[in-house]
Amino acid sequence: MSAEPSAPVSGGRTPTVIRILVLATFVVILNETIMINAIPRLMADLEVTERAAQWVSTAFMLTMAAVIPTTGWFLQRVTTRRAYAVAMGVFMAGTALSAVAPSFAVLLIGRIIQAGGTAVMMPLLMTTLMTVVPEQDRGRVMGNVTLAISVAPAMGPVVSGLVLQVGSWRWLFVLVLPIAGIITWLGLRQLENVGEPQAGAIDWASVVLAAFGFGGLVFGLSKFETGNVTGPVLIAAGGAALIIAFVFRQLRLQRTGTPLLDLRVLLAGTYTKALILMSVAFMAMLGSMILLPLYLQNLRGLSALETGLLVMPGGLVMGLLGPSVGRLFDRFGGRPLVIPGSIGIAVSLAGFTQISMTMPYWQLLILHIVMMVSMAATFTPVFTLGLGALPQHLYAHGSSMLGTLQQVAAAFGTALVVTVMSARSTALVADGVDAVGAHLDGMRLAFLVCAAMALVVIVTAVLLPNRAAAPEPVDESDATAPQLVKG
Repeated sequence: MSAEPSAPVSGGRTPTVIRILVLATFVVILNETIMINAIPRLMADLEVTERAAQWVSTAFMLTMAAVIPTTGWFLQRVTTRRAYAVAMGVFMAGTALSAVAPSFAVLLIGRIIQAGGTAVMMPLLMTTLMTVVPEQDRGRVMGNVTLAISVAPAMGPVVSGLVLQVGSWRWLFVLVLPIAGIITWLGLRQLENVGEPQAGAIDWASVVLAAFGFGGLVFGLSKFETGNVTGPVLIAAGGAALIIAFVFRQLRLQRTGTPLLDLRVLLAGTYTKALILMSVAFMAMLGSMILLPLYLQNLRGLSALETGLLVMPGGLVMGLLGPSVGRLFDRFGGRPLVIPGSIGIAVSLAGFTQISMTMPYWQLLILHIVMMVSMAATFTPVFTLGLGALPQHLYAHGSSMLGTLQQVAAAFGTALVVTVMSARSTALVADGVDAVGAHLDGMRLAFLVCAAMALVVIVTAVLLPNRAAAPEPVDESDATAPQLVKG
């Protein structure tokens, strides 16, 4: 895909290229959440600890964080069809390896390969959408995209619950593989290229700095526990130092016109605010998505299927509201949706801090639905506002930056809540509290951390404009001091 794409497609229907990419993205995102419900089964079948088992999700997100920074460069230098073929081919290779994995280590490798393919799909979808859909239709089309990418995470736990009731966790991959193959075949038959690729070399030093920087930061955080502080602090500090080096290298490369991730997107005020909001919201959301199945299965004794059925309505409501939210955004703008949505996220997470061994399931269901509805009201407008504030030739880099920080934030949030929960429960057990009570108290504290993060979402939502200001042209001859947008 190039910086000089084809003209936007007007009219009231979603372009075929977007429909194909949404379908493929649905499959790969379904796979991202399909293992969350299987963590307790993996702990038993592969004889790993809770902290180790959560890496089937964390490693997936970290890999995406390492790969997504390259997608801004990648999408500008290959055709749409080639990007699609590479993404789906890598995804299917990782799926096949995971299905036959003889050990937890091989399973992790398979998940990492899967993530490499998944990492390309979301930026490819978002960049193509912003290119071919006119501004007045973006809310509606982005709402339809939200329908797919929201229902997929909702269906992941349900699908895994059904499969785990009758078979091994390996079937989670065996069933996905032929579906992905059919969608890949259909896509390559119908997908059309958008724009022309550009020439340019990749900066491998930037790739290495991003991978080890973001990976080291979250890995260090995940190792925090009672009585073990020095080592994790050093690892996390090393990761942060590499991230700083990555940033400085991109700033230097911008003067030559070939950065791996163009940081000039951050000069757009609306985009930067949207980036902060989405990152913190993902930290809170993914943290709670890890905690809830552990609470329902390990403490309340629900099966994987029952857990999936309990969280399914919220995810389905979130997805089904996507098109309506998109139309409301096109008509009224972002603030009437994002501000109430951010408040709803905080309120629902605060409600989860009251979990107990006797809390009625209907209360848990309502809290989860409130959280998902609030996410629906927030995500579609924020995506559209943030990317809409950028000049067209920076869409790919804006999508890549957004995807990178979302995945890092999600992995960061996952590691944070598990660390907080484990540290709290370990300390209470050492003080003589029974194991169940200690674990429950640890989960309450972890949910409280998620609720505190949601307060940051509210503050950022208030600062967002109702609509993105029109981006100003960038003077390519002065890459060091561009002016992207007003405000």
